[in-house]
Amino acid sequence: MGDLYALDFDGVICDSCGESSLSALKAAKLRWPILFEGVESTIEDWIVDQMHTVRPVVETGYENLLLVRLLLETRVPSIRKSSVAEGLKVETILDNWSKLKPIIMEEWGENRDALVDLFGKVRDEWIENDLKTWIGANRLYPGVSDALRFASSRVYIVTTKQSRFADALLRELAGVTIPPERIYGLGTGPKVEVLKQLQKKPEHQGLTLHFVEDRLATLKNVIKEPELNVWNLYLGDWGYNTQKERAEAAAIPRIHLLELSDFKHGRIGLFHILLYLQPKS
Repeated sequence: MGDLYALDFDGVICDSCGESSLSALKAAKLRWPILFEGVESTIEDWIVDQMHTVRPVVETGYENLLLVRLLLETRVPSIRKSSVAEGLKVETILDNWSKLKPIIMEEWGENRDALVDLFGKVRDEWIENDLKTWIGANRLYPGVSDALRFASSRVYIVTTKQSRFADALLRELAGVTIPPERIYGLGTGPKVEVLKQLQKKPEHQGLTLHFVEDRLATLKNVIKEPELNVWNLYLGDWGYNTQKERAEAAAIPRIHLLELSDFKHGRIGLFHILLYLQPKS
């Protein structure tokens, strides 16, 4: 008997919004150089600042590039190419990103795989040329490194981040090395499929399964899969989600709201999880 924890990375372990926003800006300027000609640094700073607000909509890293360009088009009408950018507000992006994304992808003639590759290359070059600054643009949430370092349970990382970046940040910021076979990153399939793989492994039979995520949409996808009913689900309230999403999660019996204080105090497997397994009133 024991516990297995499948942990999301961005928004659960690491606050990477600063790095991902700066990387997205670098990548966007390479992808659409003409659009950024003459754009003042004050506007670029505004875009990076706004990225912290819209970050909860991001499921996969390449979407940061789309958000950077969309924000630019809302601020600079003369370069506008999207039908949805005029008068667009941050609140609209937060509430309607799943509808906006396919529209702008089509209008801009963009390809998902190409954007994923570009985003990865920009990060690789930043790491190769200035590892210290790249690492410094990320931060672990307080207490997370100790929770990982002294984990008494079996821990897996299940993320849409490319594995090599998650591995580098774990080693450099947390001083933790997680075996590569325990890091399921971009390209390993949807998270629901990864969870199915994990629960079927012979060595995991008899373990209590926990999935900690900061995206409500991901947890709702898990709930749709009857095969995954064995998982205890947690929404980390310190991650990239909104008050509206946290309120919605609180009304869903399968989902337990988890506070950072309960995640970081003690060792994984011992941090008051039983408190969250009590039936909701």
